[in-house]
Amino acid sequence: MNQERVVGIGKVPENTREAARKMLWIGIWLIFLSTPLNALLDGRYSPAGQALGWTGLTVFVGLYLVMVFRNTSRSLSPRVIHTTLVVLGVLAVGLNLTLGSPWLVLFVYVAVNCGAVLPLRRATWGILGATALMCLLALRADDPVGLAGPLLIPALLGGFAMTGVRQLIRTTVELREARATVAQLAANEERLRMARDLHDLLGHSLSLITLKSELAGRMLPDQPGPAAAQVADIERVSRQALTDVREAVTGYRRPTLPGELAGARTALAAAGIVADVPAEVPEGCGAGGLDEDQEAVLAWALREGITNVVRHSGARHCTVALASRQTLDGRRLELVVRDDGRNAAPGPHGNGLTGLAERLAKAGGTLDTQAGPGFTLTVRVPIGSGA
Repeated sequence: MNQERVVGIGKVPENTREAARKMLWIGIWLIFLSTPLNALLDGRYSPAGQALGWTGLTVFVGLYLVMVFRNTSRSLSPRVIHTTLVVLGVLAVGLNLTLGSPWLVLFVYVAVNCGAVLPLRRATWGILGATALMCLLALRADDPVGLAGPLLIPALLGGFAMTGVRQLIRTTVELREARATVAQLAANEERLRMARDLHDLLGHSLSLITLKSELAGRMLPDQPGPAAAQVADIERVSRQALTDVREAVTGYRRPTLPGELAGARTALAAAGIVADVPAEVPEGCGAGGLDEDQEAVLAWALREGITNVVRHSGARHCTVALASRQTLDGRRLELVVRDDGRNAAPGPHGNGLTGLAERLAKAGGTLDTQAGPGFTLTVRVPIGSGA
């Protein structure tokens, strides 16, 4: 299911469409208000009773929706919660006393609201209190059991079920916040690691360059020969520092095969595709015989293959396989990405596969594709003595 199109549990709606969808999900349970609504429509009340009933029902429903809609995403202040619950309770009692037993169903919504907005212990007492008050008011009718009986279970079950939903929402919000915190901490740790590495790489070199520059400045113009030697040393040290920085940046950017396997599982799961991906590089594949460039191009191939599956295939299942093959040209490490999506028409490769083929050619590897049924991407790179 596409997560961008659904209002997640505990997620604040980001636009009008999401808010309308959430309100529709909450408002669908108002169907149980058909009893008082029918009482208003069948003409049994006087004009004053009609006005009182419509006004009270409108205010009650509005407060109920606002409480459940807002409090499931952002907690309201305790003062607002308690005040609103008191108003809902007063409306339920008042409408029952003035307009009769059809309005007993309002206590079901009072109980549900207690479960939605109050802490667990207070919610328990609120649900039990609303249910008990409903039963007491039902005693005024000729058939109290027939009136309160069908409402007893919805009041208790709806109220206590709402406490569980509320706890689930709170837990989901906390997990989302914790996940964001962990991601931020990981990013901060990576920045610190990069800062330490750059300091270790450049600190000594820059200090040496500064020292030799000052020394060369003092030697000029009286000692041009030694000053030239110092300048030559400065050039050598700066070139070495530049090489070290480039190697460090390349190491940061170079993908690894185990990392891409983990990323493939995550990407396929997020897209709702059943994934059959090895947890790690199989020991028999001889991945230790790959140099860094060959492992990087194999990792790029896996990333490109998974990206195509997620974006373009419409597949329901994807299999990733790694195996060592003995060929006439020597041993090869073979990566296969196979999906059951729409058959791809044969033709020239897109930019992604074209760039991948060029990378593989530089590493001595090959790229094969096969369409129907589904799509299969096969990549081979030399390992061991063939590398």
